[in-house]
Amino acid sequence: MWEARDKAAKTTNSQDPTTWMDYSPMWMRRDYWESLCHRWATGPWKERSQAAKHNRAAHPEKNVLTSGSVSYATHSQKLRHELERPPTFRELFDRTHKRKGTDDYVSESARTIAETYDRTMADRYAEGTPQPDLDAEAWVGRHSERAEEGPSVRLWGQPGYYSSVVLICEFGRSSGLHEFIYCDARQ
Repeated sequence: MWEARDKAAKTTNSQDPTTWMDYSPMWMRRDYWESLCHRWATGPWKERSQAAKHNRAAHPEKNVLTSGSVSYATHSQKLRHELERPPTFRELFDRTHKRKGTDDYVSESARTIAETYDRTMADRYAEGTPQPDLDAEAWVGRHSERAEEGPSVRLWGQPGYYSSVVLICEFGRSSGLHEFIYCDARQ
């Protein structure tokens, strides 16, 4: 989508999305494109876009993945086929955060998160006892960037694992993961 936006901006020589309406991509219905152009021109969208741009620039090492444009769902399906069973949360994390053909993580941050999660799981569960595929409390509790501000934390590393829109969540105690994670639209 960014390519379509970029092409329209270059064609019109304008950063104003309302001037892009006549330059919809061939693969998108014109009414959808026009609706998006109107949305991109609104103040709230521009504010969120600038905040996201600032966040990506402030912590570039936290935006490095090896998955490229391949979705987590596709990686999960490929791993399921390779392993002949559903992949664990950590296997999917490693697939998308390690360089191909090596055991090296793409960033120090990814390595630290994985190691800390493993230590937390080892501390929580005695050796030989079954562990859940994902202990969300251990995952988020160990790499919350805003833990001192209360229960709202930034969750990164596995977008789309159980939910396609997990950015900022509040965690409570519940046995079901879907009840366990409450997603909020704040940035």
